[in-house]
Amino acid sequence: MTRHHPTALRRSAVIAAAALTVGAAATLAAPGAGAATPPGMPKLELIAATPAVTVDRWEGEPGVYLDLGTYITVDGGPFEVRVTRKSYNDPVVASQVIHSGGRTITRTLPKGLVNDFSGLPGFLKVSISDASGAKKVDTTQSFCPNNRAGRIRPDAPATSKYPDGCSDNAFALGGVWGVEKGWAAATSQGFRGDNPVDLPAGVYTAKVSVAKKYRDLFGIPDKTQTIKVTVRQQDSGGGHGLAGAKRGQKGASKSLKAPAGRPVGKAAVAADMPKPDLRALPAYGIAITDGGEGGEGAAAGKDYLAFSATVWNGGPSPLVVDGFRKPGAEKMDAYQYFYDAKGKQVGYTPTGTMEWDPREGHQHWHFSDFASYRLLGADKKEIVRSGKEAFCLANTDAIDYTVKNANWHPYNTDLATACGEETAVSVREVLDVGNGDTYSQYRPGQSFDVTDLPNGTYYIQVIANPDNRLKEQSTANNVTYRKVVLGGTPGARTVTVPKYGLIDAP
Repeated sequence: MTRHHPTALRRSAVIAAAALTVGAAATLAAPGAGAATPPGMPKLELIAATPAVTVDRWEGEPGVYLDLGTYITVDGGPFEVRVTRKSYNDPVVASQVIHSGGRTITRTLPKGLVNDFSGLPGFLKVSISDASGAKKVDTTQSFCPNNRAGRIRPDAPATSKYPDGCSDNAFALGGVWGVEKGWAAATSQGFRGDNPVDLPAGVYTAKVSVAKKYRDLFGIPDKTQTIKVTVRQQDSGGGHGLAGAKRGQKGASKSLKAPAGRPVGKAAVAADMPKPDLRALPAYGIAITDGGEGGEGAAAGKDYLAFSATVWNGGPSPLVVDGFRKPGAEKMDAYQYFYDAKGKQVGYTPTGTMEWDPREGHQHWHFSDFASYRLLGADKKEIVRSGKEAFCLANTDAIDYTVKNANWHPYNTDLATACGEETAVSVREVLDVGNGDTYSQYRPGQSFDVTDLPNGTYYIQVIANPDNRLKEQSTANNVTYRKVVLGGTPGARTVTVPKYGLIDAP
């Protein structure tokens, strides 16, 4: 099973002195001419951490990813934005939250300012010219306030309460973006980057500024930063960095520390005990493949319907599953644990098994029957079932950080921080509140074999907790359907994916 992961991009290396050592931002007027600046109003400013950067262009890549070492500094108060949508039939809306004199002020931002949860679109204007002054690039970049944040002065808060990164999940429901007072956030995503720009090796001059609509909206000074950019050509064996895991603070919550041994005493799950709420999202990333990635069941000339699917936890309590292995046993006995609002364990119950998956791309412990994927006909009767039933739980996607008790800093964000080793005697797997676990169904045996199916309308069904092994707040939101239309001929099948509400994400 292939875990969902962001596209691996080449690292843009910042060569010069990139340490962020700037003073407090200058005092700014609050948005609105002549208005007094209320206490707690954030003051934003664009700065450049270094006057010169070197970026690498790797052989075979379409261009370079612009990490120009520019930051947005914040002072006067934290900069915080909440981004939500009521449903998939409603647009994404954004509000600025201002903490002022013990009060919380919510300021609705202009309609249409944002359209997803990945950041503020068109925030930066970037112009790049060559040594002769001829303009080579004129583009914009989005800005995720949760990007690569760091302090700008020693008396700023030691840690940031805001999440790491913005969500790129097409079916995210709520996001929190923020920069602490006395901190700065990088305007570039770094490893991931924005779209590449086609610049051959050479020396250039970049001019970076904040777009006028954002300067007016947030009271940002009209300043342009100038950076010398050296593009360096590299061959494919240059040891470049890759973007690996999803996001990640790796410090495990003390309240969710794995117990030393198998639970003792009578299992108990009170009706009023806080529980997780597993919710299935519609399938996305849907495409026809030929099984070229190999794996069980791959066959020449076959057509497979591949997709990604997410099950997330709407809370108010984390999903915590521990596995315990008896000496010599091939499977672990699994238990679900329950916690009160203070993080104290208040109950547990047996909940099935965990099994070791030795296949390439897995090699970790799977909890059985976490989710199920099925292809249904136009009448919504089952035609094909995915072979994937067991999962390693990990917080790969921020789905809604505005729900009650959402954990903005989940620790097990990829397979390296969860799921255990083959020799483990116990393992803890957690799906935190507000977070989702995404899998890509691209291996034969897990994606659907549609070679011999007639053209027409079908539905991809995603089911969370299909056998009700896990105790939840509600099971009413455990099933979703995504409509697909198959066409073409065997060996050259096509798939069309209609919009899901307002979301046009195949």
